[in-house]
Amino acid sequence: MRMRIITAVVLCAVLIGALAQPDPAYFGAVLGLLVLGAAWEWSAFLQLPSTAARLGYVLLVLGGCTATRKYLWAPDHFEWLLRFAVLWWLIALLWVGRAPARIGRWPAALAGLCVLVPAVTTLLRIAGEWPNGVREVLLIAGISSAMDTGGYFAGRAFGRHKLAPRVSPGKTWEGVVGGLLLVLALSLLATLWLPFARWPFVGLAMLSAGFSVVGDLFESLLKRANGLKDSGHLLPGHGGVLDRIDSIAAAAPVMCLSLIWLGAGA
Repeated sequence: MRMRIITAVVLCAVLIGALAQPDPAYFGAVLGLLVLGAAWEWSAFLQLPSTAARLGYVLLVLGGCTATRKYLWAPDHFEWLLRFAVLWWLIALLWVGRAPARIGRWPAALAGLCVLVPAVTTLLRIAGEWPNGVREVLLIAGISSAMDTGGYFAGRAFGRHKLAPRVSPGKTWEGVVGGLLLVLALSLLATLWLPFARWPFVGLAMLSAGFSVVGDLFESLLKRANGLKDSGHLLPGHGGVLDRIDSIAAAAPVMCLSLIWLGAGA
């Protein structure tokens, strides 16, 4: 637990430090390192035959991020990317419900693109183009972290009823409720200084938190299908990069689209 806390503090400091810089390239560099690690870990789900093949998948993910940055950066096109991402996560929810024991290489590869590329593009555009982008990125990260933290402690203290035992035996409905309650408290507190209507914002924040659970479960599904406990070992005390960003990867496009509907954005 001590190492877990130290790693979390360091990651938060790096993220906030990069966001505090007037040049969004700093945040882009941090995000680039995270997506490199995440894509490398995702390549393990594909059971590729060589390191070169895994590096090829990493380059494919980076190419996808570059393409969306070039062709889907305009506001109208960006919103279509967000709608696609929401649709994808609804499909992922159905996938988790089926809980297949095996997932083919090509479906897993396509899923990685659908998870990582929209999430990276979303966070980059918010941080780089929105008037209050730093605030919005921290808000998305805060909602995702609150759902994870509340779920973890509520699940440990009160967990009895399994959420998805075939996918992630440790997750419980009590944990989900605990996470949502913490998100409720955070979003109500946030409305004290955010210029959004209170209850629409709170409802959309809790919806985004619900999607973050889908992101967590979907990564667990892939790990289970490949016999892995953690996605990697890059982050001491936390496992892999994917183990830390799976929830925010799902929550970011949903919350971003919600904020646009509420009048934020550029």
